[in-house]
Amino acid sequence: YPSSSPIKSVPPETPPPELLPGETVVKEGKAAILFPNANEVFYNPVQEFNRDLTCAVITEFARDLLAERGVKVVVPGEKEKVLVSLTEEDPEVDAEADLTTEKKNGDEESAVVATVGEKCELGLRVLEGLAASGLRSVRFALEVPGLLSITANDFSAKAAALIARNAQYNGVSHLLQASCKDASMLMYEKRGKKERYDVIDLDPYGSPSHFLDAAVQAVSEGGLLCITCTDMAVMAGNSGETCYSKYGSVSIKAKYCHEMALRIILHSLDQRAGVYQRYIQPLLSVSVDFYIRVFVRVFTGQATVKNSASKQALVYNCVGCGSFHLQRMGRRTINGKHMKYSAASGPPVGTECEHCGQRHQLGGPLWAEPIHDSQFVHKVLSAVAGNPSRFGTAKRIEGMLSVVTEELDDVPLYYTVDSLSSTIHCNTPPLLKFRSALLHAGHRVSISHACKNAIKTDAPSAAIWDIMRCWEKMNPVKREKLSVTSPAFKILSTEPSLEACFTAREDANPQSRKRHLTRFQENPHAFWGPKARAKAGGGISTNLQDKRKKFQNKRKITDSSPLKNFPCKRFREVGLGISTIHTHNTHTSIVLCLLQISLFLVFFVVLHLCFMFSI
Repeated sequence: YPSSSPIKSVPPETPPPELLPGETVVKEGKAAILFPNANEVFYNPVQEFNRDLTCAVITEFARDLLAERGVKVVVPGEKEKVLVSLTEEDPEVDAEADLTTEKKNGDEESAVVATVGEKCELGLRVLEGLAASGLRSVRFALEVPGLLSITANDFSAKAAALIARNAQYNGVSHLLQASCKDASMLMYEKRGKKERYDVIDLDPYGSPSHFLDAAVQAVSEGGLLCITCTDMAVMAGNSGETCYSKYGSVSIKAKYCHEMALRIILHSLDQRAGVYQRYIQPLLSVSVDFYIRVFVRVFTGQATVKNSASKQALVYNCVGCGSFHLQRMGRRTINGKHMKYSAASGPPVGTECEHCGQRHQLGGPLWAEPIHDSQFVHKVLSAVAGNPSRFGTAKRIEGMLSVVTEELDDVPLYYTVDSLSSTIHCNTPPLLKFRSALLHAGHRVSISHACKNAIKTDAPSAAIWDIMRCWEKMNPVKREKLSVTSPAFKILSTEPSLEACFTAREDANPQSRKRHLTRFQENPHAFWGPKARAKAGGGISTNLQDKRKKFQNKRKITDSSPLKNFPCKRFREVGLGISTIHTHNTHTSIVLCLLQISLFLVFFVVLHLCFMFSI
């Protein structure tokens, strides 16, 4: 792309629309959004972190992509980045850094500049498939530089009209166009190579599974997909059969369920992209609050797609002690200049767990490769930390991304210290001591952003249980109270094969903890979770909290609780002639019935005797 091409267009000056009766203004970031009081359009203020993180990720993605087109991205409040020498003793390194700085400055002088709020002819085409109020798209237009166009789509006509009004209210109508179509059909219409979007953002209410096939086709070569999943009950193991029908993977209940959910959606994306000879490259995958969010790039390559089977894995999870093992779906070996593909061999476990003797659950397949691009995450982290006033949740983003950069990217899933201790019924060791014991044993270890008690390590499960056995010797449990068939009895019956050292090590304490960053967010306020779905016909929606209170503690009898006035099926009415007794106990019902029959028999015998004596 020639740098002399015009990239800017001056937005037309149009007066903002006036507020309609019942409308309120909600401010987030640089956007001011009009909202009706009726629950016609969905909005959740807790998702501000999601929107802030998305703006930060798309900004860095645009910076990298537009640099190849000769466009320099400028963010308000961002300081100029200066390359600093890493050493003072090597003059050659200093000279190389100076040359790099001069070359970079020269390139920046000749490059065109893209700023926020201006239309860039060489910029990115963005689609928000399920825009609702258009808040996210308006924030893109006001906070993300280097954009050519933004399409904010929603199937609701009321939502589409509100999007258009919000674009006009914020003065971004030159960048943002409202659309009222089915999201899948809109993306299917843009499958042509010249019509594809550079960025597609999907944040549905629930599962995004029925949009994924269209999304992997409508995104451009090397484009960015931003996907949110809020159906965590399905992805975290409550409904494994439903998870399989939606994502092609069986979820299981385990302590690592949140990271497994991330790997399930990545598996589903890669599987659907592979149908069209495309593959994914995860940039950032996070589990936050009550949802998960993934950012992936999509490329085309028939040869690379062949690696897909070896990137997926099944997981064998022990129901007794929680030990897990991964089984790759395929195997690839390098034979000179050629790559050989073959079926994987397995299973990696026996019919029973080697530690506790219990059975295994089979879950997956799931994505077994890294779920983050460390280099890209560092760029986003550096940009957010260098400009903290840009986002309202900047501290939380910095803490979350700092933990992400500390994770072992080649170690799928994790253990939790509290579940390990619960299995053998002993006191829980401090995280610092447990990580130190793994490091002393020669293994790598890290924390996880998905769980504050998580332990990600390349140590085998046998080494982990050996460390727990050593900890139990220091904090003994009452063996006489353990059942001989329990996992705890079988695990503790084996002597440890190593002598664990729990002396604290400096490298066992992560930098994010030393710096006291906001790593794991506490509940922001009461009832902060998922909100009620928008009502298609409009109108005032029922208070979600009143609905929750109505259906909780159903069997708790209180004077103030409105209980149902009819008996349940198991509630039996037993008559004793004069009085009536109500009971749930079937055995009691039978005894009372027999007693009633006996009384009738005695009464009949007495009457018969009286009649005989009277004769």
